[in-house]
Amino acid sequence: MDIKKVFYTWKNPFLLLFGIGLSNIGDWIYLIALNLIVLDMTGSPLAVAALYILKPLATIFTNFWSGTIIDRLNQRDLMVRLDLVTAVLIFILPSISSLWLIYLVVFLINMGSSVFEPTSMTYITKLIPSEKRKRFNSLRSLIDSGGFLIGPAIAGLLFMLGTPYMAIYINALTFLGSGLITLLLPQLDDSTWKQKSFPDLSFGLLKKDWNIVRIFTHNFPFVMVIYFLFSLMMVMATALDSLEAAFSKEVLQLSDSEYGFLVSIAGFGIAVGAVVNTLFAKKISTSLLIGLGPLFVSVGYIVYAFSSSFEIAALGFVVLSFSLAFANTGFHTFYQNNIPVNVMGRVGSIYGLIEAFIIIVATISIGIAAQLLSVKLAVIIGSFLMLLVTGALCLMSFYFEKKFDEPVYETETNEGLWEVN
Repeated sequence: MDIKKVFYTWKNPFLLLFGIGLSNIGDWIYLIALNLIVLDMTGSPLAVAALYILKPLATIFTNFWSGTIIDRLNQRDLMVRLDLVTAVLIFILPSISSLWLIYLVVFLINMGSSVFEPTSMTYITKLIPSEKRKRFNSLRSLIDSGGFLIGPAIAGLLFMLGTPYMAIYINALTFLGSGLITLLLPQLDDSTWKQKSFPDLSFGLLKKDWNIVRIFTHNFPFVMVIYFLFSLMMVMATALDSLEAAFSKEVLQLSDSEYGFLVSIAGFGIAVGAVVNTLFAKKISTSLLIGLGPLFVSVGYIVYAFSSSFEIAALGFVVLSFSLAFANTGFHTFYQNNIPVNVMGRVGSIYGLIEAFIIIVATISIGIAAQLLSVKLAVIIGSFLMLLVTGALCLMSFYFEKKFDEPVYETETNEGLWEVN
């Protein structure tokens, strides 16, 4: 093996992974610290819960227009600016004494995150050659699992050494570091990005871009069916996770320390799954990853839903978290291979908007079900609904298996439909 060749081939992907890992760790520090700050200010769990509603609301407010700018501006520069603005917003959070101002700043931070996610996906697709995407995505799952484990541990250490406010300042530095690392990555400028200034967000331009997403959906229904079913699975997971604490405390009768240990076991499952996934991802087809991965995630949730003890709940957490690493790798590879890079920002933003609506509806619905029926019954119903969704996703994945690794933009141009203008 030529080590120098491997270094130059993977230098930029590893820089990108390092930046992603740094921001992931920062996200966990920020989440835990902010929860404690708001709880300390108000003494109200409802005030903390409101923080979790701000993210889908920010997505709804942002995603109907963000795809238009993502596909027209230089993605690397946009990612750097978003990281730097986020760092500044997080840095001023500890100096704010008004709860409503904190909500406003958190809303702006979440808006930036809603723009950043489809922007980074577009940039990753341009940077990573198709033959390396599966390996890159498996390494990304490993990095994400590392953030899940390391982030809370660092947050706990910072709380021991200082205060949640100190943790917030450290989090601002992680975003600053992520932005500086992104600056080391190539521009990837080509004829696709003709605009160097912020585009005029007129209704006519937005309508034109929404129509392009509609045409793409009509022309490639198999891509959007797979995309929608996977998104629906993640929506169900988000809704079920909203009852996780209540289920653990009320149904399983776990103490705070036991609940914390249960969450740590989930982190362990994600880490092990990510390691196994990294070792064998190249040998597993994308259709198998996105077909069986989500199916076993729902199986894990069902084991958890029917658990009556810590041990069975832990088994369910290990199964679902282990499988999630494979599911995410399969989905990201499928997404990058089957959505044209020139419209990826618009497609991802519009479908992300739909997903945010469904997350709000699903979370409220399962909360009402838990209130009217019981927490256990609500989790059981949600788990079986997820099983139906992932079962359909598995069938569709194997049915369209031959199309998975045939990029649609190489087989059909639609007379320049995918060009940005």
